[in-house]
Amino acid sequence: MNPRPLTEALRTARAEQADRHWQDAYALRSGVEGTIRQALAVTDSRRAHYRGLAKTHLEHVHSAVALNLIRINAWWNGKPLDRRHTSHLARLELSLAA
Repeated sequence: MNPRPLTEALRTARAEQADRHWQDAYALRSGVEGTIRQALAVTDSRRAHYRGLAKTHLEHVHSAVALNLIRINAWWNGKPLDRRHTSHLARLELSLAA
């Protein structure tokens, strides 16, 4: 495969990423993806636990309230939310060290 087209595509992509408009759009997308990751990690909401629109909607509302309470608690206590993934083995090691 000829590396010239790949190099040109990479240069074009890097030039686009240096633009302020692209960075603003990426920051918004990053925030949304972080919220989704936190919702999946905290509430296990990958699949609805109930059948029917009313119960599923209520479950989503409870999940949103739980996320907001977690974030308010972290903000009030000055404790930043954990933004990095910790493996199960590392968590076990941390709990044994404490």
